[in-house]
Amino acid sequence: MIGLVGAQLDRGGRKRWERWRPTLDLCRHEDFIVDRLELLFTAGPRGHAHIVDELEADLAVVSPETALVRNPIELGDPWDFESVYAALLDFARGYRFAEDEDYLIHITTGTHVVQICLFLLTESRELPARLLQTSPPGPGQSRSEPGTLRIIDLDLSKYDQLASRSAARQAADLSFLKQGIETRNPGFNALIERIERVVLASRAPILLCGPTGSGKTRLARRIYELARERRQVRGRLVEVNCATLRGDGAMSALFGHEKGAFTGAVGKRPGLLLAADGGILFLDEIGELGLDEQAMLLRAIEDRRFLPMGSERETESDFALIAGTNVDLREAVASGSFRADLLARIDLWTFELPALRQRPEDIEPNLDYELERWAARSHLRVTFNKEARAKFLAFARSPAATWAGNFRDFSAAIERMATLADGARIDLALVDEEVARLVRQWRPVARRPEGELLEALLGAEALAEIDRFDRAQLAEVVSVCRESESLSAAGRELFAASRARRRSRNDADRLRKYLARFELSFADIKG
Repeated sequence: MIGLVGAQLDRGGRKRWERWRPTLDLCRHEDFIVDRLELLFTAGPRGHAHIVDELEADLAVVSPETALVRNPIELGDPWDFESVYAALLDFARGYRFAEDEDYLIHITTGTHVVQICLFLLTESRELPARLLQTSPPGPGQSRSEPGTLRIIDLDLSKYDQLASRSAARQAADLSFLKQGIETRNPGFNALIERIERVVLASRAPILLCGPTGSGKTRLARRIYELARERRQVRGRLVEVNCATLRGDGAMSALFGHEKGAFTGAVGKRPGLLLAADGGILFLDEIGELGLDEQAMLLRAIEDRRFLPMGSERETESDFALIAGTNVDLREAVASGSFRADLLARIDLWTFELPALRQRPEDIEPNLDYELERWAARSHLRVTFNKEARAKFLAFARSPAATWAGNFRDFSAAIERMATLADGARIDLALVDEEVARLVRQWRPVARRPEGELLEALLGAEALAEIDRFDRAQLAEVVSVCRESESLSAAGRELFAASRARRRSRNDADRLRKYLARFELSFADIKG
């Protein structure tokens, strides 16, 4: 037993046998034998050595088999947390614990500060022991009784009621992260469980990977809400799509700027990192950031400090980071477009969100979720008839359903059918129409002969005025655009070789300007 002398509770005197003395009485239980009592006490003229002397003499009477070992310590102010913790930590690290002995920490005596410090040292295993709490005799009991004692095991899983409460709370957290959707895919459920554990135990960066539309943004928002609800963060969620940040605009948006920092900087701007102070910064498509922005971001993550544009004074921001990407950042490091040191810093907790087609078990619960969302938005509850629901689910789980846009495609499909449903019922005809639309949407774009493709877009007369050299280049650009999801994606494909060497990499703007030379737009080509 390791304990601290109680200056008040353990004090002696002529009537000491008529009072409950916790340190002495814990050794008076017939079915609980203490082999050795390691007694901590403050030494010196104003210490408690005289109480220890009396306890030792009385212990020889009530429990002669218990050896008392004196451990004088310097607590200083027993109500000062820092000095008390330091003194008890020094004792714990200097004591030679034996593997074949069972240790208990008596936490009934001492100030509340002492009791808290003993608890913390036991919880952290600096004191490899269990806690023991004693209580005086209850009503109706003789004052000569030793009272009661209770051993407290800090492994809370051993307490059935606490364990069931903990399990219920975790289940609620997992359901929250999944937006209440009863997902059935084992891999996805395990992923969400791991994310929940990380969010509640760490503020380290989280990297969410996965294809477009797999739910990275939605999950980042739920992570923030969970962290805020559990008081892990106090600030706001700040979201930014890095694909929209280029050049000076990227630096200014992220880190802020002073007035006059660059042409057009007519006022001071705080920046998104400062706005996320105390909260979470979600950088979606982080692979689109330029190398200069990546370098500054790395320092901001590590030191919580950064230098706004045009400023000579650093700014501090204590934010947690969630990053999202739909590209392989290791390939980006190999190509030179992403910093290896930044990836190493944000790659501590990386979670790969699966595509919708990899989660066929979750199609049906997500169908019900989308119908509930529609009802909340439109104030109209729409349902499928039995045959229509079965047919749509069969298609949605089949190899024919590629779900190229993942949950974006899925959500859009449900919204279209719900909007067109007569009498708030989706029937077979609507399902057939939507299935046909999705199949057309996902069908690969066939390459057309160069001349035919450009003539369809420009007209024969306009095409005749373009040199053959420019015609060949334009044909390649148009073909890539037709096979790409967005103007930015087409730009990345077309300018892949040169983009790593450029300071500003606004591929979408570069491609837009090129097409404008021929009076074309991305929408024209996709149409």
